[in-house]
Amino acid sequence: MTNLQLSVHFFFQVTVILVVCRLVGVLGRRIGQPQVVAEMVAGVLLGPSLLGLIWPEGLARLFPTETMRVLYPVAQLGLAGYMFVVGLEFRLDLVRQSARSALAVAVAGMAAPIACGAALGWYFHRHTTLFPAKTTLAEAALFVAAALCITAFPMLARIIQHKNLGATTMGVVSLGAGAINDAAAWCLLTGVVASVDGDAWRIVASAGGGVGYVAVVVLVVRPWLTRWAEPIELRGRLNVGEFLLCLALLAAGAWCTDRAGLHAVFGAFVMGAAMPRGIVSAGLATRIQPLTATLLLPLFFAYSGLNTQLGTLGTANLWAMTALALAVAIGAKGVACWLAARATGVPHREALGIGTLMNVRGLMELIVLNIGLERGLITPKLFTVLAIMALVTTLMASPIFDLLVGRPRPATDSARP
Repeated sequence: MTNLQLSVHFFFQVTVILVVCRLVGVLGRRIGQPQVVAEMVAGVLLGPSLLGLIWPEGLARLFPTETMRVLYPVAQLGLAGYMFVVGLEFRLDLVRQSARSALAVAVAGMAAPIACGAALGWYFHRHTTLFPAKTTLAEAALFVAAALCITAFPMLARIIQHKNLGATTMGVVSLGAGAINDAAAWCLLTGVVASVDGDAWRIVASAGGGVGYVAVVVLVVRPWLTRWAEPIELRGRLNVGEFLLCLALLAAGAWCTDRAGLHAVFGAFVMGAAMPRGIVSAGLATRIQPLTATLLLPLFFAYSGLNTQLGTLGTANLWAMTALALAVAIGAKGVACWLAARATGVPHREALGIGTLMNVRGLMELIVLNIGLERGLITPKLFTVLAIMALVTTLMASPIFDLLVGRPRPATDSARP
């Protein structure tokens, strides 16, 4: 395809993706699912699992290989923009109030999934063909450990936003613990990729780069932004030049953590959290969120759905492996986080909510699986096994939360440790 043809076809793809996401979203709302979960399901439906099954020629014409190099970076831009908005709305004051619970949930949400994931990776490597022959036992164990450790931070944030949980203990603890969990999972994944590349220092560089980035943002960028925002607060509005500066900071933050090997979403989130509250944060959220949440983010789900092939699970044994992965994922993550929250004094209802929310894996899980597939660490069959696990744990989160928790109380009404 020429550049002009790629451009024309890209707009056609966007049209189809948005229409399908909206239709699935309408159906999803009837069963209590937020739009973000519907978009994840729509992405799978547009891939080989459904469209490719009933109309393979249509799938090939809609998503030819050449267009992926356009779809992917646009999807990543939407993902970074959305996480920037999540950072804008992140309540650091509530995190401090619930810091003990958030840290305990984060530790439990890492330790149990890493241990169980490593054991599951060992089993898959030794007793199945879900890993390529070149993947070592250590790489297999660490990869599955990272996959089970993941909490889909962007998706978790959107579900919390959908349920108006941002000012509750459940929402704050889950977001804080989810951020820590995802950072740990990315360090694990970086270690696996470094092993494949033969670069043992890569994980150290990634961890150091991430810590250094956060330090610079907190100690240098944030104080400067506070002073910079003073005339904006007096004026009462954010002008175009100031808005562009914030967009440049968003992109710079995403670039820094991407270069460090952690992923652009973390840099975007931290930069968003550093933005001054008030006129600046409100103006940025109003301008950025509609575009990223409704136009760009669905493109990422469509891209990931193209790699999910339910048809590869053609035997009872593979479906059994999928059920095993699902059971281990739920037990290692949801149960461990619930127990950790209870141990730090969080009331039973809120602790159940935290355990349910922390078990959401969709978006970040798909990112991890895409990387594993692209680097040849996993087979398409294992990609599908873990993608189904991510899809099911995400689909079950909202209805189970409503069943176990019901209407949440504000964080100020909840018992704090």
